[in-house]
Amino acid sequence: MSEALERAAGKRAFVTGGAGFVGQWLARALLAEGWRVVALGIHPPVPGILAPNEMAAVEWLHGDIRDADAVQKALDASRPEAIFHLAGISFIPDARDAPTTTYDVNVLGAVRLLAEVSRRRGAGELDPVVLVVGSGTQYGRHPANEMPLVEDAEQRPSDVYAASKAAQEIAARQAQRYYGLRVICTRSFNHSGAGHPDHFLLPALVRRVIALRGSRYSELRLGNQESVRDYLHVADVVQAYLALARAGVPGEVYNVCSGEGVSARELASEVLLRVGTTAEITTDPALVRAGDVPVLVGSPAKLHHSTAWRATRTRADIIDDLIHAATR
Repeated sequence: MSEALERAAGKRAFVTGGAGFVGQWLARALLAEGWRVVALGIHPPVPGILAPNEMAAVEWLHGDIRDADAVQKALDASRPEAIFHLAGISFIPDARDAPTTTYDVNVLGAVRLLAEVSRRRGAGELDPVVLVVGSGTQYGRHPANEMPLVEDAEQRPSDVYAASKAAQEIAARQAQRYYGLRVICTRSFNHSGAGHPDHFLLPALVRRVIALRGSRYSELRLGNQESVRDYLHVADVVQAYLALARAGVPGEVYNVCSGEGVSARELASEVLLRVGTTAEITTDPALVRAGDVPVLVGSPAKLHHSTAWRATRTRADIIDDLIHAATR
């Protein structure tokens, strides 16, 4: 038995948003370390991520993070020693188009969850570590010479999604200070891998490039080609979450990121190379997102200092996994 499994064997985890892309990857990592996993979500599990035996090992509960009864039933079922709060609206255009719903889900959903955990902690029922997952977009616009951003950098959220995640973090840290909950927050930068929905940039690029194979003249249209982002493989991200649940400091915030930036144009070129085809990369004004932050790269130094976590996969690994998932 591994050291990690010895530490976790028999422990109970509750994952909100557990049926989603990251939630299922986290469930897999938890199961591998011997955790019992209860997952709450409003949709059935995204297909193609978990193996049948992994699916069967998770206790899937249908419910909305905004529904107090659903949250209470999930806490009753899990009696968790660790809670991983992933539930939320994560696609920026969806958040932009439905701001009221976004704040209700992303902010008040977390507030309701933490309030119920606080009530149960006060009654002596449980005292879990609560990992609240935020976003690197909370930093907003900073000049390129300030990259990579550390956790002390000013938050300047520039869209509804980023603002909702910043508000979620404020509420979570207040719950730690005032109620004594063992809350740890992340600011997670871009991540991808098999099972990532196609409306996000990298899986969309992979599918579009695969469709171009064999064309005599190929054009790959992008929005802002110079937009720079920081990517991790989702498998590395969930390992960071586990590391923080074990060794993170309550009340603290940690970037989950690679520390390396890549432009949209460079990313497209890497996808073309991995797929094995060529295309002219052009700009489509219709794909340019208004108010897009030009560059967003984080520093993982604090995460490295507090835990043994290090990224183990490259962008090429991410792209190859997406290609495999799209062509199998």
